[in-house]
Amino acid sequence: MLTRRRSLGLLTALAAAPAFPVAAQTGFPDQPVRLIVPFAAGGPADIIARILGQAMGTRLRQPVVVDSRSGAGGMVGVEAAARSRPDGLTAVLASTGALVVLPQLMPRMAYDVNKDLAPITHVLSVPQILVVNPLLGVKTLAELVALAKRQPGKLTYASAGNGSSLHLAGELFKLRTGTDIVHVPYRGAAPAVTDLLGGTIDMILADVPVVISHLRGGALLGLAVTAEARLAVLPDLPTMREAGAPEVISETWYALFAPAGTPPDRIAVLHDAAVSALGETSVRQSLADQGGLVVGGTPAELATFLRSETTKWGEVIRVANIKAD
Repeated sequence: MLTRRRSLGLLTALAAAPAFPVAAQTGFPDQPVRLIVPFAAGGPADIIARILGQAMGTRLRQPVVVDSRSGAGGMVGVEAAARSRPDGLTAVLASTGALVVLPQLMPRMAYDVNKDLAPITHVLSVPQILVVNPLLGVKTLAELVALAKRQPGKLTYASAGNGSSLHLAGELFKLRTGTDIVHVPYRGAAPAVTDLLGGTIDMILADVPVVISHLRGGALLGLAVTAEARLAVLPDLPTMREAGAPEVISETWYALFAPAGTPPDRIAVLHDAAVSALGETSVRQSLADQGGLVVGGTPAELATFLRSETTKWGEVIRVANIKAD
């Protein structure tokens, strides 16, 4: 988990990172770096990759070219990265689903996260916001939990589909609060939010960019954010911990990986370029505008985080008996 203490420590490390740490490195190929994005162009992952890639390219003194390889919930792009030559010229901006969730849902995978990928750094975590329709009549998280316990099986929550990060976030909320709320899967977050606005469903745990305009406009009510710290874009919204549900921490996170077998010195070059880029004020602001919390950190810290996320979501998948469609 990204605790407040660790977050502050990482921010200090990022601020202290030299502006161009890679220029003095030797032995790194003088060629463009390919940054695979396992989602469609124009989406959140693509935007994050382009912000980061441009800043990394400045530090590497060569272009970082974004290569969109969408499909199968991110698995197509991650597989492409895993099968690439381990020469330091390919990285992938992978996320929670393809690295943690789908490997525990799919009967067969084309790659092994622990064997086929090498961690570089944790880039960004985008938490969810627990959002309700104002007509539900609750104004705080405590009121929502109390209502759900008075009416087990009556309230509904939407997700972007079975096995999606929003589905797992909803099941984590139920597990940690001891509530019985009915899951209603949709084909994407947009139609789910549309039905929430119309009052067809009662609540959703949605990524920040999906609902922030509706919260600011007053059409929907945010009760808490599933992060350790409040968001700069919504400073008045309490965290789950502040609202009384400290174990409901859920984030759609993005991290850089290289193909397994990439030499350690080239991993170090990519890591230094990425962490230095994340310490740049303009980069941090641009990523914060996406509703995210900049992380950073070492390859070892990312590997530890990956294991903890696998354990956490594995428990949710088993308890909720989530199956792949």
